[in-house]
Amino acid sequence: MFTDVRNWARFPRSRSILVPVNSRDQEIPFDSLGVSFLPHGMGRSLGDSCLNDGNALLMTRGLDRIVEFDPATGRLIAESGVTFDAILRRALPHGWFLPVTPGTRYVSLGGAVGNDVHGKNHHCAGTFGSHVIRFGLRRSDGSRLICSQEENAGWFRATIGGLGLTGLIEWVEVQLKPVANSLVDSETIRYRDLSEFYALSEESVRGYEYAVAWVDTLSPRGLGRGLFMRGNHNADPGEKRRLIPAKARVAVPGGLPFSLLNRTTLKVFNNVFYSARPARQTAKVQLAPFFWPLDSIGAYHRIYGPGGMIQWQALIPSREAVREVLAASAGIGGSFLTVMKVMGDQPPAGLLSFSGAGITIALDFPYSRKVLEMLPRLDDIVAADRGRLYPAKDARMSGENFRRYFPNWRDMLPYVDPRFSSSFWRRVTG
Repeated sequence: MFTDVRNWARFPRSRSILVPVNSRDQEIPFDSLGVSFLPHGMGRSLGDSCLNDGNALLMTRGLDRIVEFDPATGRLIAESGVTFDAILRRALPHGWFLPVTPGTRYVSLGGAVGNDVHGKNHHCAGTFGSHVIRFGLRRSDGSRLICSQEENAGWFRATIGGLGLTGLIEWVEVQLKPVANSLVDSETIRYRDLSEFYALSEESVRGYEYAVAWVDTLSPRGLGRGLFMRGNHNADPGEKRRLIPAKARVAVPGGLPFSLLNRTTLKVFNNVFYSARPARQTAKVQLAPFFWPLDSIGAYHRIYGPGGMIQWQALIPSREAVREVLAASAGIGGSFLTVMKVMGDQPPAGLLSFSGAGITIALDFPYSRKVLEMLPRLDDIVAADRGRLYPAKDARMSGENFRRYFPNWRDMLPYVDPRFSSSFWRRVTG
């Protein structure tokens, strides 16, 4: 009855009872299995917020219908298992795009709400939850709530970023954004250190909708050096609106007995990746390589080896703390993929939203005991700076630090469905 379940990072391991949900009218055995439940969409979370070890998962991929779409206004209503990819294939030919998208388009709509995902445009658009109009929430007692800022507003704020704990999101209504075509006017700038990153960020948030940087965490020549990427949607109505599939150009083989990543290979890769680019490059690029470059690599998480990947992502308010985190991460061994971007001082859409002014840094490490032992040092830097870690990317933060990052966490408790739980929630609140 129990089945092995992995998140995208393949750490930690988990076993659950799988309950497929293929219809909003389907009866769910909330009272007969003697376990807790958690919605599970595409499983693209990199922590244990999508896992419910020893309990049950409501597998929502069968809730995959677009209920209503208005090409004139960009209003879309879809079931919670619909992916961002499916939404784009329906909406983009009519001139509509996602208001916010994370680094993969293979996430479910319900998961995007439950994790209140953010993207390269947080500084001007906030999180995905800021663009949700309403949704339908099914509770384990059989009740159904329609939630919006006006109706059941408390449930609305608790469910956005609520990690699937308030019940099963059955459908979501969201406002899409208009675009002229499927091109992005992009610019990539090679910068030398953290000071230049901040200067580029301050310039970019005034004139660019999207901004993000890849960072070389192992460079001895300039802390935080990297490639700064920014862009705006191309405004030429004569260009076609199409979604180019991000087919895997490189397939990472399964069953690798070791990680392909170590300090030596990372230093070589980082130096080549950084130095091979011109100092400044502008181009018109398709949506897929700009927003979701890793979607073009088949099962890229396998390069981290059989132990899986540990991702650490934090919102860090001060420059001093950003410098401390980058310096400390090099001591851990260097991150394979380090992403850094400016966040805006947008009001949080949900009670536990990962939002606020500062810089967010995401670090990827192959699993090892050394990494687990050293990451708490980074956690403490963030806590002292009054920042926070992103629950959707976390598999190991302490409960003490979670409560420091989210001092209002108790406000969630009245809204948590008594039959719902997760490995993450038990770990940080137990």
